[in-house]
Amino acid sequence: MHKEQHVTSSETIRDIVIGMSDGLTVPFALAAGLSGAISSSALVVTAGIAEIVAGSIAMGLGGYLAGKTEADHYRSELKREFEEVELLPEQEKAEVKEVFAAFGLSEALQQQIADELAKDKKQWVDFMMRYELGLEEPDANRATKSAITIGISYIIGGVIPLSPYIFIEQAQQALYYSCGLTLICLFVFGYFKSKMTGQPPLSGAFKVVVIGTLAAGAAFLMAKLITGK
Repeated sequence: MHKEQHVTSSETIRDIVIGMSDGLTVPFALAAGLSGAISSSALVVTAGIAEIVAGSIAMGLGGYLAGKTEADHYRSELKREFEEVELLPEQEKAEVKEVFAAFGLSEALQQQIADELAKDKKQWVDFMMRYELGLEEPDANRATKSAITIGISYIIGGVIPLSPYIFIEQAQQALYYSCGLTLICLFVFGYFKSKMTGQPPLSGAFKVVVIGTLAAGAAFLMAKLITGK
């Protein structure tokens, strides 16, 4: 029996991608920039941890607000649809018919479906929300889950480029190990992200690596230019 393969939990995957990609890239660029200006790994670690804490909170809050906005928008549209089926039933029936007309159904069948849907206002509104507006009811805990997922993913991603500085005293020496470790992780992350989203895995992996490299390189060179070292 043929079974179709689909990506599941797409919202969670999206949140992990958002948090991990920024977590790998931003602290990596910060550490590289500081390594071009100072020699103490301890200072890089201190600044890096502060950035990871602030970044994870900011990213998590952004995810929470996005989830709340999505839920508020859905509730607003749901209220409006209930009002419309109550006050403008014939217009709403016409919109139902338009949906099925796009599938090539006959006028008589369109009318029959519209009349049947109109018998149950909740089912009618649910249909309009999904097929007219393209809105699915969001998870009630979506905003909180999104904030936690993004925040944790950011922390995990941020610790990776910072870890060599914990064990190596000289910042520029630690930078070499940070670059190697982070670029490998960026490649692996980009590969699986692209594979899960149906994109070419290798090209997606290289794109993520290039973005991370450019960000870190720009930060490092800017620090060198500013300090003149």
